[in-house]
Amino acid sequence: MTTLAQQARHQLEAQFGPGYRIPFVAQGTGTSRADARRSAVLILFGQLDEVPATARATAAVDAADHATDAHPVVPELDVLLTRRSSTMRAHAGQIAFPGGGAEPDDASPAATALREANEETGVDPTGVDVLGTLPDIYIPVSNNLVTPLIGWWRRPSEIAADNTESTEVFRVPVAELIDPTHRGTSVLRVGHQTHHGPAFRLASHFGGHLVWGFTAMLLAGVFDSLGWAVAWDADRRFEVAR
Repeated sequence: MTTLAQQARHQLEAQFGPGYRIPFVAQGTGTSRADARRSAVLILFGQLDEVPATARATAAVDAADHATDAHPVVPELDVLLTRRSSTMRAHAGQIAFPGGGAEPDDASPAATALREANEETGVDPTGVDVLGTLPDIYIPVSNNLVTPLIGWWRRPSEIAADNTESTEVFRVPVAELIDPTHRGTSVLRVGHQTHHGPAFRLASHFGGHLVWGFTAMLLAGVFDSLGWAVAWDADRRFEVAR
C-alpha cells in the first residue's frame, strides 16, 4: 500500500469511526415505517490499480489533473459500484453500492453488507476491513431502512457481476467522480412532481451511466465530509430516464 493510500485509510477510519454522524443525513429521506426492511450497503474504497496502458488509469490521471483542489489522496483511490439488474423489483438498472436486505443469519449490518457484496460481485469478505458505520437512512420508494458501511479493500479480489442482482461491476477512480465535469444535479420527473439531487456521470469506459438517487447522495455526503469534493456546477442538469 502506498503512503497516500495509507493516509486515505486513516482518514476514512478517523472520519467515519464509532460515534460519527454524517451531516447530510439531517436532510433526511423520510420517516421510517415500522415494517421497513433492514438492509445494508458497502461503500468500499481501495487503492487504485493503476496500469498505465489501461483507459481506466489514463482517465483517472486526467480527472486528477482537473480536480486540482482535491485532497492529495484522491488520485490513489477507487470505489466499488455495481449496476443493478433490470429484473430487480426496486431500483432496477441503477448504479448502486453492493448490498441488500438482511437475512436471519446475519449477525450485524456489516455481515449483511459483506455477504451481499460477495454474492453480487465476488468480493472476498476476508479481504475487507469495515472502518465505520453511518446512520441508518430510510428509502421510502422501496421501504428499506439502510445502514451504509465504510469499507477498505485491504486485499482486493477478483470481481464479476453475478448477472442475477447485478449486471456490471466497476472499480471507479474517485478522481473521476469528483471531477467537476462529471458532476451535476439529477432531475427526476414523476407525474407532476420534480425531484432534484446530486449526480455523477460515469466516464464512457464505464458505460457513461448516471449515478443518482441514494447512491449519489451517499457519495456526495462522504466526499463533502472528507473534504475531497471540488467545486462543481449545480446548474448542470442530468435528466433521469425512467
